[in-house]
Amino acid sequence: MRSREEWTSVVDLIERIVGEDDLLPSVVIGVRTMVREAASLSSADITGHTRALLFAATRALAARRGPSEAELSFVEDLAVTRARQGVPIEAVLGAIHIAERTIWSRARETAPSAGVTPDLLLDARELYDDWAEAVRSRLITAHRVAKADPHPRTDARDAVILRRLLEGGSAAALAAVEAGLPTAGGLWALVARADDLAAAAALERALREYPPVLCARLDGLLVAVLARAPAPRAVRSGLTAGLAGPVEAEELAAARRLALDALAAAESSGRSGVVHVAEVASLVALVGRPDLAAVLLERHRQDWNTLGANAASVALAVSTWLEADRDVNAAAGRLFVHPNTVRNRVQRFTDVTGVDPATTFGAADAWWLCRTWLAQA
Repeated sequence: MRSREEWTSVVDLIERIVGEDDLLPSVVIGVRTMVREAASLSSADITGHTRALLFAATRALAARRGPSEAELSFVEDLAVTRARQGVPIEAVLGAIHIAERTIWSRARETAPSAGVTPDLLLDARELYDDWAEAVRSRLITAHRVAKADPHPRTDARDAVILRRLLEGGSAAALAAVEAGLPTAGGLWALVARADDLAAAAALERALREYPPVLCARLDGLLVAVLARAPAPRAVRSGLTAGLAGPVEAEELAAARRLALDALAAAESSGRSGVVHVAEVASLVALVGRPDLAAVLLERHRQDWNTLGANAASVALAVSTWLEADRDVNAAAGRLFVHPNTVRNRVQRFTDVTGVDPATTFGAADAWWLCRTWLAQA
């Protein structure tokens, strides 16, 4: 039975080799030279998939286990991608073999200087071979199924990887490695509406100016995962984007939800640009509770009726006044009315509802109620 210290030393050796700057370029050259069917693939494609496979293998070695379901899911995606590209399974396996040969050749050369004995290295290789055998089996099966599927998937590569990122968990960590995103230091999730195609395209171009970044349009939204927070001016032309992070790759699913919450909150308060969820935390808490909004509406249903034909004007004046930090002149300018009109409407709201927007919590309730009224009007 190997001690933890012994196993750590061999894992450290493999991690160091995988992290060498020239490893992936040499693998890409070898694949393109020796696997004819892979010569047409881009360097980024080969590098991304190879990096993710090596990352998965190293994690398995460190934990002394076989492939996880997340790793096998990634392998299936790789098989489907290569099948759609017309790359035969023999070529896929050949490319993996070149990467394996390169790593273990370097491991044998550097093991003595790293204090790793031949028998310890052999134990690691045997464990890797068990992992690789399960991977090859899943690759072959998935490739065969994909070739027989008469309805191939049309998702772009970035969209496929992004969806895996947003699944969270270990699948996200593998997807981040494949996309060339850092696995340490945190990642950022950004969400914007894609209804305005020109504005969404401009935002995507601006984000891609600062790689590494992964962008795609998913379910009517422009979604991006970035290695750094975007500049506030990255969003132009009045577009609004919600932002959350930094988080680890495994937490991107939650970060995407928070970014979407930030987008909704920013839109509800008329903000534009890049808005981090922390900047609108209170609004997110309000906007994210439609059940409480319904209770608020029911509580003040008669008040809306009492305000009568002026109800919408009163609600708009109160919400605008609060969003202007209770600056009557600023609110009046936005509404194109006299400042006294704003004062009168705010007072009317207070008299009818009993909610005082001049107090801290009253302001929150008043804004929420007025915005909900206006949304329902």
